Amino acid sequence: MDLTLHVWRQAGPDQAGEMVTYTEEARDISPDMSFLEMLDIVNERLVTSGREPIAFEHDCREGICGSCGMMINGQAHGPQRGTATCQLHMRKFEDGDEIFVEPWRARAFPVLRDLVVDRQAFDRIIEAGGYITAPTGSAPDANLIPIPKEAADAAMDAAACIGCGACVAACPNSAAQLFTSAKVQHLNLLPQGQAERYERTRAMVDTMEEYFGSCTNHEECEAACPKEIGIDFIAMLNRDYRKARRKG
Repeated sequence: MDLTLHVWRQAGPDQAGEMVTYTEEARDISPDMSFLEMLDIVNERLVTSGREPIAFEHDCREGICGSCGMMINGQAHGPQRGTATCQLHMRKFEDGDEIFVEPWRARAFPVLRDLVVDRQAFDRIIEAGGYITAPTGSAPDANLIPIPKEAADAAMDAAACIGCGACVAACPNSAAQLFTSAKVQHLNLLPQGQAERYERTRAMVDTMEEYFGSCTNHEECEAACPKEIGIDFIAMLNRDYRKARRKG
């Protein structure tokens, strides 16, 4: 495959950025490569010619860590639904395609370099949620606390969130309700999470609102989520937050 690659290049958070086009560097790409492997090839060619490689985040390359997120042709993680960037393969593109690659665009995610953004705002939301304590000692039996299957399944669906930030990047308001609701509800739905349920909900939502915009039900977050987490969790979050406010 011969491609024309347009990539956002930015030397630092206080530097101006621009789209840079790579044609020769994006030739002879195998359709069986992942998108990140394609960027690896482009970077090898840039380094060989004495130029700066494109900075992008990656870790597991298995759709688990969430660090690989970027906008590809205006879509978070690219054209394939339910897929992180590292799981996207070049066979989803055509020979001769032009591909535009940019970092997440959100005020809460400032660009650090090229395609790398600072997602510490997500960490602040998680930190606000506190933690759950449990008595020390031997591990309890797995079935010691009865959990309805419906609740367990919903909690597992919420816990699938990898914190990549695609929901924020896709949202016209740069809202983080889908991320926050997933992180809140995977605890709130379980018996172990009830003791701090409303305190946790209020703290995490209040922290979220310091950094991100408000949800107005565009549903772009659900469409962009690589784990296909549904916006039903946002409704659950809103319900719990209202109760938390009433409890003071």
